[in-house]
Amino acid sequence: MRRHLISAADLSRDDALLILDTADELAKISERSIKKLPTLRGRTVVNLFFEDSTRTRISFEAAAKRLSADVINFSAKGSSVSKGESLKDTALTLEAMGADAVVIRHGASGAPHRLAGWVRGSVVNAGDGTHEHPTQALLDAFTMRRRLGPLDGRRVTIVGDVLHSRVARSNVLLLATLGAEVTLVAPPTLLPVSVGSWPCAVSYDLDAVLPKSDVVMMLRVQRERMNAAFFPTEREYSRRYGLDRDRVAKMHDDAIVMHPGPMNRGMEIAAEVADSPRSTIVEQVANGVTTRMAVLYLLLGGANLGGEDL
Repeated sequence: MRRHLISAADLSRDDALLILDTADELAKISERSIKKLPTLRGRTVVNLFFEDSTRTRISFEAAAKRLSADVINFSAKGSSVSKGESLKDTALTLEAMGADAVVIRHGASGAPHRLAGWVRGSVVNAGDGTHEHPTQALLDAFTMRRRLGPLDGRRVTIVGDVLHSRVARSNVLLLATLGAEVTLVAPPTLLPVSVGSWPCAVSYDLDAVLPKSDVVMMLRVQRERMNAAFFPTEREYSRRYGLDRDRVAKMHDDAIVMHPGPMNRGMEIAAEVADSPRSTIVEQVANGVTTRMAVLYLLLGGANLGGEDL
């Protein structure tokens, strides 16, 4: 078994189910008054974040601490990186400090893959450029499974800025592995050129897809990555691809609404929808800690996943 979680494509069905089943067990720990386990005592986990993050960084920190690991939070701002230090030199510094695992978020797609070649510890991809975010896909699948049961045959619709979304790519790959049927809904300008090779269907008509969906996942419009006019106006985007009360009424009674956060309330999702009983957005944040505990537990706890990679 190799040591890293770089891509959702690295996960076999058995690997993914093992992580989700482990997260189910660890969720019981989170319900206790004392939430700590001694499993990773003496291990060091470094959170190496070159991009701003709230949910993901805190989630990984909480996960590692609940497993009794020592945690070092590294921010590019105020470090030698701001003085021009390369990723490789930063990696060698972490290696010298004896990091057992490095959780990395980086603006360049492929950075975690390069890092994995420079350190002896495990590398977990916490988001790289517009490439992938595998632990977000795992926590999303965990949330769906808790609400809906097994994902085989479930119809999942992912809506919005797919072009810039590492969450969308990881979810498509993982959900296909778990047997779900995924449909991407977006303007043509916000779909990657390579989307035809992804294991999913594509639609441009949200209203046609909603009645058939068990899960509707809204993606944030990533204004900070927009360098061209991908749609006419925000109002027009919201009119065609936003999830409001009228559109939710077209969904069947048991269907759920998801969003990886942070949200643009009033643009891709109406506030009343985000706060409705159908919404799993708060659950996703809580489930993120449990799922990331499972990943760290299996990577560093010595469990054999039966394959070369997690």
